[in-house]
Amino acid sequence: MTDLAQYHLALGARLAPDRIPLDYGDLAAEEAAVEDGAILLDRSHEGRILLRGRDRCELVNRMSTNDVSRLAANEGKPTVFINANARLLFRASCFNLPRGLLLISEAGQGDALANYLRRNIFFGDQVVVKDISSETAHFALHGETAAAVIETLAPAALRIPALGCAEVESDDVKLIIARRKSICGGHWILIADRDAGAPVHRLLLGSGAASGLIPAGSLTYNSLRIRSGRPAGLELSPEYIPLEVGLWDEISFSKGCYTGQEIIARMESRGRLAKTLVKVALGSMVPAPVPVFAQEKAVGTLTSSVQAADGRVHALAVLKVDSAQPGTNLTVGPDGLKAVVVDYAGAPPPYILREDTASRVR
Repeated sequence: MTDLAQYHLALGARLAPDRIPLDYGDLAAEEAAVEDGAILLDRSHEGRILLRGRDRCELVNRMSTNDVSRLAANEGKPTVFINANARLLFRASCFNLPRGLLLISEAGQGDALANYLRRNIFFGDQVVVKDISSETAHFALHGETAAAVIETLAPAALRIPALGCAEVESDDVKLIIARRKSICGGHWILIADRDAGAPVHRLLLGSGAASGLIPAGSLTYNSLRIRSGRPAGLELSPEYIPLEVGLWDEISFSKGCYTGQEIIARMESRGRLAKTLVKVALGSMVPAPVPVFAQEKAVGTLTSSVQAADGRVHALAVLKVDSAQPGTNLTVGPDGLKAVVVDYAGAPPPYILREDTASRVR
């Protein structure tokens, strides 16, 4: 067992098989802390891949949906890797550090993404792909006071713009600090050498105590990401294309060619999708995936669900657009559990929002 895992156990954590904390014994406190404080998560199961060499950005640019070819120093962008049929393979956040292009993968996908990149290096490309996941620890801050915690640790880091990054030093520890899309309040990540993992976590808890910072586990993270409409897990599978699961803001519609571009461009130009991702409220908990029905007709799939500490059940579903309008009544699963569409999730298609607004006005 690693020093970091033993440290988490000493704090009262329950660990998953991958040694990531599930919780620290009080899920209600963890969820509440986000509202007026902040939570500190160990996200070391998210892959960290460093690309070096002249063609590091070009490799990712020709293989994924967003335009990373012109990333400035310390600038970042999320992007999606798809196959020739525009089906989802990987999602990653890219950060252009002085030392190289850093990719943060979804949980458990670092090794697969690194190998996928290596297989697509052309003869003559000057790029080296290195998976640094095992050499580093990765933490995330979420919540209303997350920026205040960062300020106590590294005041200069507050100048990092949205989706930006920087390499800083605090208490003689070198850190990569970056900002990602919000799930609940501010969203900052910190990456340190593996041996510094436990000391950095301890330092963060100490410096953030006055800002209401507490440790939290992946169960709380999953609850927050479902409530916020952030796709993961089943939503990010080859079952769907990025446009269907709220990733419109992670696609460039003006960049050059990339794998799967023709299908994405065609669907965007037609201004029409068959399915889209929505938030759903359930009367009681039902594990995903299960089919979703509207007026006894199958209209999609419940892809994520969670019962929050307050007892409310939150879920995400990929539904036919005609059944995705907020307020639509649904039934879920073979027992016909009642549910209702709360809102669109992620970044929904702009034309759906325009049509939905127009229908409300009428």
